[in-house]
Amino acid sequence: MLGLTVDRVDFTRRMLTIDRQLVTIAGREPFLAPPKTPASVRQVPMPTFVAEALAAHMASVGLGAGDRDGLLFTTCDGKPVARNRFGEAWRAAVKKSKIERPARFHDLRHYYASLLIRHGESVKVVRARLGHASASETLDTYAHLWPDSEDRTRQAVDVVLNQTDKQRTKSAEKVV
Repeated sequence: MLGLTVDRVDFTRRMLTIDRQLVTIAGREPFLAPPKTPASVRQVPMPTFVAEALAAHMASVGLGAGDRDGLLFTTCDGKPVARNRFGEAWRAAVKKSKIERPARFHDLRHYYASLLIRHGESVKVVRARLGHASASETLDTYAHLWPDSEDRTRQAVDVVLNQTDKQRTKSAEKVV
């Protein structure tokens, strides 16, 4: 998020390209670098409300399509946001919200994954959206969230065999 630039937002296709991150190291100017792993490079579908919020944010800070390398999120003086500064703002917002269980920013990633699973996305899709290196990494973390399939198994067998049984019964009735 801190390394997201205008040119990585495709409003037409409503996609975000994640192919770099903002690196902040003490004593150096912040810079953009590849993500941790090759699997972290990905396209993420952008829901309508996110596209609208990003467009409004860009308009409010004066960013447009011509600002291809412009960071979407900066400090008031236009400098990149350091990770520790973001963490301070996040913790202050969580404290102000008075939620019962304090939330880490990383918890939003788990929430996103569980939301995708709850709404029927496959392991393959969840893996791709989160940038996991493999489906086994996704399953190791989130397998408990996928619904059990016993009811679907029963239903599949009932539908197929019950239909077959009904067809056999109709055929037998015709013969008699």
